[in-house]
Amino acid sequence: MPETSALVCLLNRLFMGIEVKAFQWNGLDSVNASHSALKVNQAFALELLVVLGFIALFAVIRCTLSVEKPATPQQFAEVVHEFISGLAEQSIGHGYQRFQAFATCIFLFVLTCNLLGLVPGLEAPTMSPFVPLGLAVAVFVYYNFYGVLEQGPIGYMKEFAGPIWWIAWLMFPIEIISHCARLLSLTVRLWANMFAGDLVTLVFFSLFPLGLTLPFIGLHIFVSIVQALVFTMLAMIYLGQAVVHEH
Repeated sequence: MPETSALVCLLNRLFMGIEVKAFQWNGLDSVNASHSALKVNQAFALELLVVLGFIALFAVIRCTLSVEKPATPQQFAEVVHEFISGLAEQSIGHGYQRFQAFATCIFLFVLTCNLLGLVPGLEAPTMSPFVPLGLAVAVFVYYNFYGVLEQGPIGYMKEFAGPIWWIAWLMFPIEIISHCARLLSLTVRLWANMFAGDLVTLVFFSLFPLGLTLPFIGLHIFVSIVQALVFTMLAMIYLGQAVVHEH
């Protein structure tokens, strides 16, 4: 798809100008500097738009908080908060409140990116493998960081060795590989499902009138919600396993 949206062009002018100047300061001429500069694609532009949109939404909610007459954005935020709170309590257990903001942001970001595929002329950012990979890396770093923080480096490493000391030499590399495989699992599951869903939706949009595509629009919405939920649930499960203290 040609990436000619106004936002993509604006970001390319902004970031490429900075990159070109940086390359020129390092001795490259203007032509080579322009070729070396990275270009912003549509997936990155839409990600940035989603983030800025949620920042604006949260700012509006914060400025209009009301106990007696909550506005629609506040009611929406409360519903999402309660929903993620219930999932986090089941998946993480005691002390889940500290991680609820992270889980909520992951869910809202993935869901919104998935649903952008329904907008004519746009592809869901999660159709690009780099977006699910970036999310998977964020989850991986986050739960391992808190695992080390909660249990200490030695205590966290003991979790990889297992409860039986004489097979620790076997369990440790297996657990390391298993944890690294989570990056691939999170990435491929989200990317493959959204790529297939978006492809089916685009094909039917191009072949049939709008009325006949409504079932596929509903299917796309359903898949988007399920994939956002699965990604968030797995992130919370990994986090719960990392911070739990075995007694």
